[in-house]
Amino acid sequence: VNIHISCMGGRQSKTTMADKKIETVLVVIAMEAEAAPFVEHLKLTKDEPSLLNTPLPGISYSGTHGSTKVVAVCNGKDAIYGVDSVGTVSAALTTYAAIQAVKPDLVINAGTCGGFKAKGGAIGDVYLSSAFKNHDRRIPLPGFEAFGTYAVESPACPKLVAAAGLKVGVVSTGNSLDCTPTDAEVMKENDASVKEMEGAAIAQVAKMFGIPIIGIKSVTDIVDGDRPTGEEFMENLGAAAKALQDKLPKVIDFVAGKTAACL
Repeated sequence: VNIHISCMGGRQSKTTMADKKIETVLVVIAMEAEAAPFVEHLKLTKDEPSLLNTPLPGISYSGTHGSTKVVAVCNGKDAIYGVDSVGTVSAALTTYAAIQAVKPDLVINAGTCGGFKAKGGAIGDVYLSSAFKNHDRRIPLPGFEAFGTYAVESPACPKLVAAAGLKVGVVSTGNSLDCTPTDAEVMKENDASVKEMEGAAIAQVAKMFGIPIIGIKSVTDIVDGDRPTGEEFMENLGAAAKALQDKLPKVIDFVAGKTAACL
């Protein structure tokens, strides 16, 4: 049995991935436009060929930030429709292939999201996930409701929150950009602070591999606001991507060499 001394005062326990020093970070981002400022800022190099197995259209970028190996992956363009492969199916496939190729110590799901004015959210806010949940997998059968939600906890990171100036909340995932009344009701039950389209799928795959995951999400639109979601999203996408460019290197700087249990 592997034993470690935790950073919380000497208690001993079995070693898990949360106790492993973070030396390799996998950053999963759905859209190329979301990833571009971050990739450019860290001077990551596009892998040719991609680290992801064909026929997946995903794109990978590799490099280092300080002493940390960083690999960023995007879902790529759909071969039929020519648009970014957003949503949970592409996110799960990309994450599965990337984890197998990279073997990271930490997965970061970075991207844009909708915020809630009822939860104090505003355009440009950047959130750290406390948990990931689904809001559109509604399966009202005995034992299946919790499976549908599939809550995955992120490690508590109070020091990271303070160091990087992040808000904290539940990331709620669904495959539609709009928000139906039923979606809104379930997101309220989920105690959601942000709404997006990939995080819970990425978290489910990371959990399958036993790898800690955190979400870094930048608000482009207000879900319970007055403006059309698509219009507000497109207007603020560039600014939100730049906010990720600002926060993500700080996050990677902070986690490097630490364990997820000590963030």
